[in-house]
Amino acid sequence: MLPRGASSMPPPPNPAPYFPPPRVTLPSGLEILRTFSGAVIFLEIVFGTIVWILVASTQIPLPLLQGWVMFVAVTAWCLSIVFLSVFLFGYANRIAVNWNQADFIFHGATFVFYFGAFLLQAATTSLHYLPRKFNSTIQETILSGREYNISIAASIFAFATAICYGCSTALALRRWRLNNS
Repeated sequence: MLPRGASSMPPPPNPAPYFPPPRVTLPSGLEILRTFSGAVIFLEIVFGTIVWILVASTQIPLPLLQGWVMFVAVTAWCLSIVFLSVFLFGYANRIAVNWNQADFIFHGATFVFYFGAFLLQAATTSLHYLPRKFNSTIQETILSGREYNISIAASIFAFATAICYGCSTALALRRWRLNNS
């Protein structure tokens, strides 16, 4: 007979064997900013900020193209801040994730999206001399001179940001391969 309040069910299994400890090769705290990966992530954030500020400062003559550029720039900017914050505040050591793999997947996908956004921004810039209205006697272009210059700067910074994401992808792949072998 079982004592009062006891059950015949066995105790639940220990979850520790099912959740491996996190594999982190990047340091936590401010030390991450002293690594190449941390510095490149910081540049991604700075250049990404410049991109979406520049795109937002125009009158968005082609909303379909520049809307996607803004979506990618702002989303990548927010996710990069979250990713860097995870390492800055030491959460990477507490969350059981293969951070090398997560780093590679995040930066690889973001590189693809950001490179596409750069191409769309460059396409918008290249349409500078296209007339706004085809049946008009006034030759008004899609982009004014000021917007054309801003669009050129946005294209350059979008390319620089895409290169930063590409460098982060290469560094993450190297860390991931070294840690798995």
